[in-house]
Amino acid sequence: MLDDKHLMSSRARDEVTRLAPSPTGALHLGNLRTFVINWILARQRGWRVVLRIDDLDGPRIKTGAEDGIFQVFRWVGLDWDGGIIHQCDDLDRYRKVMEQLCKGGWCYPCSLSRSEIKEACSAPHGERNEVYFPASLRPAERPLFDEVESCHWRFVVPDRVVKVDDGFCGRIVIQPAKSVGDFVVWTKQGLPSYQLAVVMDDGLQGVTQVVRGDDLLDSTGRQLLIMEAMGRSVFPSYTHLPLVLGPDGRRLAKRHGDTRVLSYRDKGVGVERIIGLMAFWCGTIEEREEMSLDEFVNLFDLETVSSEPITMSDDDEGWLLSEES
Repeated sequence: MLDDKHLMSSRARDEVTRLAPSPTGALHLGNLRTFVINWILARQRGWRVVLRIDDLDGPRIKTGAEDGIFQVFRWVGLDWDGGIIHQCDDLDRYRKVMEQLCKGGWCYPCSLSRSEIKEACSAPHGERNEVYFPASLRPAERPLFDEVESCHWRFVVPDRVVKVDDGFCGRIVIQPAKSVGDFVVWTKQGLPSYQLAVVMDDGLQGVTQVVRGDDLLDSTGRQLLIMEAMGRSVFPSYTHLPLVLGPDGRRLAKRHGDTRVLSYRDKGVGVERIIGLMAFWCGTIEEREEMSLDEFVNLFDLETVSSEPITMSDDDEGWLLSEES
């Protein structure tokens, strides 16, 4: 089992967080809220901020989305320390890690389709419509990474719990062997999965503080197992925040109308009004009112953020688009 002390931040190291948007679409208010809280925590606590574009999700990458992300960050006032990092700039680093994991017996090739997996074991769907992959379907042989091409590679998930002391959610107990089983770390397209890529990049960039939505809580267990298999002894600290939902209780998306940040900007909504809504959602203020980013940094307290998801209401939309100051 992972030792709890390894899940805690070391006071001796420099603290680094990352803003890691994926250019798969335009940033909406829910995305922005998480990035703003992450950035504010960094500026309040003296963390260095890395900007990384997570651009490995090939078919889902949208033309112009990256430029839109930069426009939003600059308009709102989010900055970062150093240059901009793109995952796609160096794929060899991921291959080297896969070679290491395969030599250690942690990964194996899998050519089974989703329907074949479900048919083989009547497997239920896991997180994000993933098909649960039981240990019973693991092959006996574990070839090296360069011995098999054009197939998925799965990670051997040990049947044990992973404990995380989350900066917002408290003590979390995750058991990936029960929630998702052996998950994909390398795709048949020859690219690392999100789980492997984020572990590799956070390590290379010295990330010690990960702030993100709580839809990724279960992923934390998987990522910590990968880190352990890689031989790491110090792990990031995690803070998982509740999402912003639409009126139907589902995560904010196109189905709830146009909540793109740049769309509001183009309609004449001022940045102080956007920030004011974020502050209201975070419990920083009791009524919606315009606020500068500097004011929000000074007033924000993580303890006032509700543990329940935020629902974007018609009142929120109406206030954003109203002409009252």
